[in-house]
Amino acid sequence: MMAKPKTKNFVMLLCALLLVLSTACSSGGGSKNQNGAQQQGEQSAEEVKLTENDPGWKVDTSPITFDWYINFSWFPNKWGVDITSQYVTEKTGVNVNFIVPAGNEAEKMNTMIASGNLPDFITLGWYEDAVKQMIEGDLVLPLNELADQYDPYFYKVTDPAKVSWYTQEDGNVYGYPNSSSSPEDYKKFGDNLTSTQTFLVRKDMYEALGKPDMRTPEGFLKALEDAKKMFPDINGQPLIPLGMYDFHEKGNASFEHYIQNFLAVPHEKDGKLNDRFTDPDYVNWLKTIRKANEMGLLAKDVFIDKRPQMEEKIAQGRYFAMLYARSDLAAQQNALYAADPNSVYIAIDGPANSNLDQPTLAGPSISGWTVTMISKNVKDKARAIRFLDYLISEEGQRDTFLGKQGVTWDTIDGKDQFLPEVADLRNNDRSSFDKKYGASHTFWMLMDTNMTPAWEPPAVEPFKQMEDWTRGKTVSLSQYDQIDPVGNSEEGIMHTKIMQEWGKVLPKLLLAESDEEFDKIWEAYLKKRDELGFAKVQEYKQKKFEENVKKLAEFIE
Repeated sequence: MMAKPKTKNFVMLLCALLLVLSTACSSGGGSKNQNGAQQQGEQSAEEVKLTENDPGWKVDTSPITFDWYINFSWFPNKWGVDITSQYVTEKTGVNVNFIVPAGNEAEKMNTMIASGNLPDFITLGWYEDAVKQMIEGDLVLPLNELADQYDPYFYKVTDPAKVSWYTQEDGNVYGYPNSSSSPEDYKKFGDNLTSTQTFLVRKDMYEALGKPDMRTPEGFLKALEDAKKMFPDINGQPLIPLGMYDFHEKGNASFEHYIQNFLAVPHEKDGKLNDRFTDPDYVNWLKTIRKANEMGLLAKDVFIDKRPQMEEKIAQGRYFAMLYARSDLAAQQNALYAADPNSVYIAIDGPANSNLDQPTLAGPSISGWTVTMISKNVKDKARAIRFLDYLISEEGQRDTFLGKQGVTWDTIDGKDQFLPEVADLRNNDRSSFDKKYGASHTFWMLMDTNMTPAWEPPAVEPFKQMEDWTRGKTVSLSQYDQIDPVGNSEEGIMHTKIMQEWGKVLPKLLLAESDEEFDKIWEAYLKKRDELGFAKVQEYKQKKFEENVKKLAEFIE
């Protein structure tokens, strides 16, 4: 009778024999880090014979912890405290340690870039200068090269249009987006696509005022004035007639693309980019907001509050009207709804151009919202790209959206959906839902907002009305994405200076004591903008815009 071989020898022999078929056996070695030294645990796809159809993450599910930097100081969630992230770790072996800046995101990002020492994963807005700085500084790894070496599955689970969109001049792709919709997605899901951009009013106040038309400057100012008279304070605190995003060193989103999209200001005219900031309707509405301040309708809070303070005031229902994303007040809307269903915010037709045209709201674009990158300091290249690919895949989307079958979701009436008590908590207390279940985009870093609606329960109030209002007003603005010069190029420096100048001028325009003073500040700004190189920046943007149109043409039949 043959003696039994020792377990370790037996496993090695079995792996050798079944190498071609197996994606489960794991042996060390094969890859080298940037210093040329062997990096423990990494195996190339060739070593384990992975193809595009093989989910590479299954090769090794031993415990590993990645540091993941999220460039949003408001991100509140921790990995491993909820059912969904525990389930993902149990399944893949990957644990995540989130790192979030305590204060100013740009400062934290700049410090990390200067040190050359980045966490394993980095998620930040695609529009941040830091994206280009990390690529140019050779601080992040090409995802396509990682895929070629360790996980060809990348090419199966990613969208070719999105990969092409994010491919740099050197032929490499360094980041993958979330909340991104390609031309193919628009063909497939177009009728269902919604925008997050909304003009919101507090329902009970708006109805008490007789549902005034706020599309014209006159109607807008009168409604704010009447709201302040009728509701001078909310639970002992003064009413804030108009809310908007926070002011920062480069301006305020509510008074830039938000209101410009509500006014349907064209992005281009006859193939040439339009300077949306000099549009007469836009300038007129800035003057309207200035007039609101003169009438005592702009609270001082709006010039100093940051997101946490705003969220607190939204939850108290202290704003009458807001130019704000419906998705950014979900938790507060829930709290208002629980206290009094009539105190919630609803979307209405807000500021419009002089023709009262329908808004052209930003739908999901191919750029998405954020990009996720893998740092050159990553502790295990193979595990990193394989985990990224898992999260992008339908399986990963299902796991992170629905959680664990039988615990957070099941197949009910033929549809994969949340269990009733899970759906109830999501609808009634989003913060508690995130902490307990961690599903439904709690971890949104690579969320595919075209795939996940299949598992979404139908929208319910207090969210349905806001979402439905955007249908039919939503357009793709992908071709205008990523045209701003960034980084340390001549145009990039010019653009930064122009935006910083705008950041200083915008509050001055709104606080001007008269239209005459506004005009003086405005003319001085346009002159300064020209001196800072505006023409050269526009020339750069036009070239990038034309390149975008070509890039997208390949994917638009």
